[in-house]
Amino acid sequence: MSPVENKISPCVKNPDPAIPRHIAVIMDGNGRWAKSRGQSRIMGHRKGAESVRRIIRLSGDRGVEYLTLFAFSSENWQRPPREVKLLMELFISVLEKDIDILVENGVRLRIVGDLKRFGNRICKLIKKAELRTASNSCMQLTIAANYGGRWDITQACQQLAAKSSSGEINPDEINEELLSRHLVTDGMPDPDLFIRTGGEKRISNFLIWQLAYTELYFTDVLWPDFSKQNFADALQWFAKRERRFGKTSEQILSQALDNRHSEVSK
Repeated sequence: MSPVENKISPCVKNPDPAIPRHIAVIMDGNGRWAKSRGQSRIMGHRKGAESVRRIIRLSGDRGVEYLTLFAFSSENWQRPPREVKLLMELFISVLEKDIDILVENGVRLRIVGDLKRFGNRICKLIKKAELRTASNSCMQLTIAANYGGRWDITQACQQLAAKSSSGEINPDEINEELLSRHLVTDGMPDPDLFIRTGGEKRISNFLIWQLAYTELYFTDVLWPDFSKQNFADALQWFAKRERRFGKTSEQILSQALDNRHSEVSK
């Protein structure tokens, strides 16, 4: 991929509600993509890394503010040791080689999950990458690594229990908003659109609290093949969804008309 292909349109901010503010993605199908071509699974993961670069660029071009990618789940440690080792090497390579592109394009990087298991080298690279991009504001790229939705809720509850035990908070003060602030996604809006490639139709312990009102889009396309057109198809599908959040269609229409009248009268 050339530097020109890596370039994101400078700080696009899209107020159009048809464009999701936050997209979350499970990048599934790397192994099957490789197997169908008689290649090793790691070759599929390397090809999948190219799709990661592609969706970062496409999201930035469309004015998406937050992009969250599920790179490595807490369950993935159960894969063959050689594959896990090669995945870690690929993770290191991406952290070392791709960070300059993020810096140049104003993308802030966050890595979330139970990072202690990765060891000192990867943890230092993560901290370095996050610090280098900390002041960037065009788009936030969040990589979920050694992450699980149940783990996320559990660690939030542990924090709240400790604060309650010490008297810092009263148990009666614990509500959905307070719990959300103790999840690793604190400071981010919940995803508007969830995309899973590879044909599976489940969220697989990914952001299970945060996806409560997210539109869920599933495609049979394997992640290495996920193209610009596939991304456009997902956005087009999202644009047709009526997001009611418990309200009626009539209420949503009335609210949209009120907003339109307000804009015209300004």
